[in-house]
Amino acid sequence: MSGVVTAPDGVPRCPWGMESEQMADYRVYHDTEWGRPVHGDDALFERMSLEAFQSGLSWITILRRREGFRTAFAGFRIAEVARFTDEDAERLLVDQSIIRNRAKIAATIANAKVAADLAPGELDALIWSYAPARAGRPAPRTSGELQPVTPESTALAKDLKKRGFRFVGPTTAYAMMQACGLVNDHLADCHVRAAVEAAAA
Repeated sequence: MSGVVTAPDGVPRCPWGMESEQMADYRVYHDTEWGRPVHGDDALFERMSLEAFQSGLSWITILRRREGFRTAFAGFRIAEVARFTDEDAERLLVDQSIIRNRAKIAATIANAKVAADLAPGELDALIWSYAPARAGRPAPRTSGELQPVTPESTALAKDLKKRGFRFVGPTTAYAMMQACGLVNDHLADCHVRAAVEAAAA
């Protein structure tokens, strides 16, 4: 599988961050956001929700609709989404700025209700408690070394499900862990890897 790819600007990136000009959104997301530590209950609820909506789709589809999702779901503020009613769910089903999937919309609202019952900071602490130790974790050199599921993501998904969260299986949980900096899966020679390590230190 591919190692880093050097762009015309001379910068080495993970191969998925070096898409065509039509998908430049990926490069910006790769360079400035993916893998950097995310904290805060609302922020992590947003990432959890977007990863759930991404299931079965390409991430670029979600990325390009993120502002629409934020507007539709009240900025992913847990307390507000937890108050959404059946009427809100029906409104979302005709909102063309998001992915109109009934099961995923229902899961997002249900997950907000579960998260709202947690103490402030508890969702953040819960998710981050499953971050594997960084020391001794080798930097991947190729995309082929990355796994879609890990023991930690499996355990996190199980814990979330036990608490009542929906649509967060082991694969979705690991995608969230990658995106939110619980692990650093930028390839060894990617120019972002060191910045992510420094942010996590």
